[in-house]
Amino acid sequence: MGDGILNSGPERSGNAGRIEMTEGDLRQLEVAWTAQWRRPPTPEEMRNLVTARVREEILYREALALGLDKDDTIIKRRLAQKMEFVAEDVSGLREPTAQELRGWYAENGERFALPGRRSFRHLYFSQDRRGERVRDGAVRAHEQLVGASVDVPVAAGLADPFMFQDYYADRTPEQVAGIFGSQFAEALFQLAPGSWQGPVESGLGWHLVWVTSSAPGRVPAFEEIEGSVRAGWMDEQRVEGRRRAFEAMAARYQIVLPKARNAAR
Repeated sequence: MGDGILNSGPERSGNAGRIEMTEGDLRQLEVAWTAQWRRPPTPEEMRNLVTARVREEILYREALALGLDKDDTIIKRRLAQKMEFVAEDVSGLREPTAQELRGWYAENGERFALPGRRSFRHLYFSQDRRGERVRDGAVRAHEQLVGASVDVPVAAGLADPFMFQDYYADRTPEQVAGIFGSQFAEALFQLAPGSWQGPVESGLGWHLVWVTSSAPGRVPAFEEIEGSVRAGWMDEQRVEGRRRAFEAMAARYQIVLPKARNAAR
């Protein structure tokens, strides 16, 4: 909040009874209002903003004077979060060299592994339509499709209408599971391309599946994802910086815990 006394707090201002708002404080109020309402505040609205901010500062200072900030879990948590940010700011985060990034990626490449993908066509057999005979119907349909092509005309007449798509291209296990369930996705990625297979159960019913193409998972080359590698390196450095900063702070304290209770009691 600007550079006025509101920002510094009573204990740093040298005059706990003085509340001063600078041009910077007023400008910040105006900018925040404009960002929210897409227009500058009217003179009356600006006066109300100033009044509300002064009221907030008065209540804040009076609360501190009464010690209301003590033993308050929410306040402690918020201050701890702010201290985390401060620790991160002073942790000396820097840009990595190209050699550092490549070395880090060589050790952490699995973090960036790309999942395998499948393209497949399926025939659907509905539990609602067929009841307890649903899987038997899928088995019989598969028997009729042994050796048949993926686009054999008779195939569609053997199955039931499906609420979504009959063909899915270039899908990851997560994407498949989002539609058919994890059990179906796991089974799909174990099937070889080039023939009708199944029946495979999903959360929707049973299916005969033809995998049209299969791409295995892989770890991409560094050049493909250099930006993501840099972001990962920076994140790790932030975590390490916070850890070091906290250890330095913790070293200034003695932690005393209650003695363990007698196990016999």
